Amino acid sequence: MIEEYDIAIFGGGISGFSTALRLQSKGFKTIVFESHGQLGGCAGFFTKKNFSFDVGATTLVDFVNDGVGGNFFKDIGLELPKGEYIEYIAWLPDRQVILYRDFEKWNKERLEKLGSTDKHIKFWNLMDKVTKVFWNASRDNIKLPIRSPKDLYIVLKTIGIQNLYLVKYLNSTMLDILKKFNLEKDKPLIGLLSMLIEDTVHSSIDKAPFINSALGTTIRGAGLMRADGGMKNFWNYLSTHYLKIGGTLKKGYRVIGFKQEEANWSITTNKGVFKSKKIISSLPIDLTYNICPSSIKNKLQPFIAKNEKYQGSAIVVFLGIPESEISNQTFKHHQILLDYETKLGNGNNMFISISAKDDNISAPSGFCSVMLSTHCELSEWQNLSETEYQIKKQNIGQKLIETARIVYPRLGENAVIYEVGTPLTYQKFTKRTNGSVGGFKQTLKNANFNAVPQDIGIKNFWLAGDNTWPGLGTVAGLISGRIASEYAEK
Repeated sequence: MIEEYDIAIFGGGISGFSTALRLQSKGFKTIVFESHGQLGGCAGFFTKKNFSFDVGATTLVDFVNDGVGGNFFKDIGLELPKGEYIEYIAWLPDRQVILYRDFEKWNKERLEKLGSTDKHIKFWNLMDKVTKVFWNASRDNIKLPIRSPKDLYIVLKTIGIQNLYLVKYLNSTMLDILKKFNLEKDKPLIGLLSMLIEDTVHSSIDKAPFINSALGTTIRGAGLMRADGGMKNFWNYLSTHYLKIGGTLKKGYRVIGFKQEEANWSITTNKGVFKSKKIISSLPIDLTYNICPSSIKNKLQPFIAKNEKYQGSAIVVFLGIPESEISNQTFKHHQILLDYETKLGNGNNMFISISAKDDNISAPSGFCSVMLSTHCELSEWQNLSETEYQIKKQNIGQKLIETARIVYPRLGENAVIYEVGTPLTYQKFTKRTNGSVGGFKQTLKNANFNAVPQDIGIKNFWLAGDNTWPGLGTVAGLISGRIASEYAEK
């Protein structure tokens, strides 16, 4: 007998699984298909020799009471996960800037380290205003792109009539705003903003929308957290609750195809056929395209074509090391920019994330897990011979370790674990085309009003995930999942 469900969710990453949790909490009979052997997607983990490593996102954004994360946990009747709220050091070529959570400390730091002229102050005042309004709008369930009069009403309500003048900045890049204040040649300021923008919206100051950039550069002030036990413990926490409230989780089940049959969707997987009244796909839209019927293909094709050139990937070095190798620093998170003039990526803009002391889920006692991550272009890793690939992989791994030794001079000297993840690694384990991860690089042409919507006009079918509005990151995943679940509830 074929199992039947109210709503089927494709993909067990942060977008898909949060969608399933919301809907299951409201009494719907849900099922999640995850092709991998575990949950997480681009915010997942892997284990080796009693170490656990976060493979993509290492932090949770806006996981505070009344934040996007806090509201999500409130909606599903679960307490916020325990964790460490993060402040970290940005290592610029000629100075260090501490990115404080506390606004007063951050305001003092940025004026002291990045300039306190009148134009600097005016720039930061605009940044503060924009981030306050749009973080609040995100927490109040703003909905984009606008697809109906109701969506327009929600946007007006969440932004507030008194703040509507800020909408004009939706057509501005971060570089446009820097030019407005004659700061486009300020290398330290541009360097810091560029590295934060690449890390959060995967774009550059000349292409990234200003509002998205402003939000991305202020995440540590919005409850930036590393969960106790890293992503391994986080996913165990969520999945335990989902199963407890009656959800069905199918790990290792890859959706091969689906089609409409009378009142249901018929879903074919590598391990059997299932029925569901509704479907939410949180897979990348090109992977959804590969398995969907022609009616959905026709809707997805324009979005795929538009975003094909806005894909990117990452390289990550995973180290299991003695804690003594990182004892010289109080901070466990750092971001390094080597050169103001060199293109970002491939080590020039690298994030260091280290498990907390006594986190025995991430590492055995006396040891810690270290993740060194940097962005890269997909094209750099295509069409390589096996020998070329191994040499390139070895070289970039060593480069990232050497860069990290700016902060931790002894890092990796006695590593118990040393692994390098590349786009081909992501392609193998996440099934993403060419290893494209993290959502589309956000630009004026494909973000906000021009983003991929959750509702593409197919009855009882919706999208979620980092290819849709509002894009990449854990906070965006929760927003995407919330919107998709709201459609499916009707």
